[in-house]
Amino acid sequence: MKKHNRNNRDGKRNSGGSSSRTNKSSDFRSQGKPRRTENKFRNSDDDRGKRSNSDFSPLQKYRKDTPSTPKNDKEDETQYKTVYKGRGKDQKPVFGSEKISEHNPRLKGGKFNQNRFIKGNRFDQEEKPEYNLKKVKPQLTKSDSREIRLNKYIANAGICSRRDADKLIEKGEIKVNGEVITELGHRVLLTDKVVYKGKLINPEKPVYVLLNKPKDFITTTDDPMNRKTVMHLVSAACEERIFPVGRLDRNTTGLLLFTNDGELAAKLSHPAEKIRKIYQVTLDNPITKAHIEEIVEGITLEDGLVNVDDIQILSKDRTILGLEIHVGKNRIVRRIFAHLGYEVIALDRVTYAGLTKKDLSRGKWRFLTEKEVINLKFMKK
Repeated sequence: MKKHNRNNRDGKRNSGGSSSRTNKSSDFRSQGKPRRTENKFRNSDDDRGKRSNSDFSPLQKYRKDTPSTPKNDKEDETQYKTVYKGRGKDQKPVFGSEKISEHNPRLKGGKFNQNRFIKGNRFDQEEKPEYNLKKVKPQLTKSDSREIRLNKYIANAGICSRRDADKLIEKGEIKVNGEVITELGHRVLLTDKVVYKGKLINPEKPVYVLLNKPKDFITTTDDPMNRKTVMHLVSAACEERIFPVGRLDRNTTGLLLFTNDGELAAKLSHPAEKIRKIYQVTLDNPITKAHIEEIVEGITLEDGLVNVDDIQILSKDRTILGLEIHVGKNRIVRRIFAHLGYEVIALDRVTYAGLTKKDLSRGKWRFLTEKEVINLKFMKK
């Protein structure tokens, strides 16, 4: 009777299995289709993890690299969430897992804390950056010789609003180069000496703040009804008078930029610049293929034709979409879907002018880096 060596048998089994797996792995790599771990549409805080049947296979097959949930006594209560990390064209999805923070304000006491956003910010200790923008040449028109209106100069210095600055000028409380100025349209150079109450005032240094806006906050610098505004969320960012660039509806979440740089704000707000914005849209009903095609071809609303740059279905039940658009009309995304008979349940802006929500949780803000500011100023259509 032939005896089998157990060690040899196991060795052959292991080597054969390893070789098979190695060949499969190398065959996959040889196809020249590297996995991409990011998706321009899938960056929302409201990821629901729903996928299209036509695009995805069962989730369990692609969790090879996903760490399992710990089961020891110390970590029994630790919670993990599955995170979709994107996919390339004609590729399988990539998944991972992240630990849910024990200090998640949404889970505090089992209830949602509505006032959690205005109690501080993890960037509060961050020093305000000094921007070296000498490389960026100012965009001057024929009528602009680097002079600005005196009321704007005063407002930029953080003294008061432009309207209140006009009142100070009319009262003769402002001096320019030693001369009292009472003319409202008076223009000054940035090198002029402007004095108020015996003190020299200087224009503010530029400040750029990016906020991940939560729901129930109004996008305005002042609300006569004393409702919560986005200014409450960035009040601790700086002493300078900053203002929001554009606006987001009360129930719309996502990226909102603040600055005191009027030139950049005007550029980003001008329709001719075609600033790129990406939204994650959640609808009340599944969207049909016919309506997708209609959106791609262009929707005619009461104020004209609206074209989108890209649209993608993100969920299995076809209720979550990614929409890329450069049109800046009021409530444009909600009006597009209302025109087709859908109600937008949730709307989240995940990308704005090349800025993303990476490492910026809901209700928090951060300063832009110098590189980001230069990219915005040099941005081309």
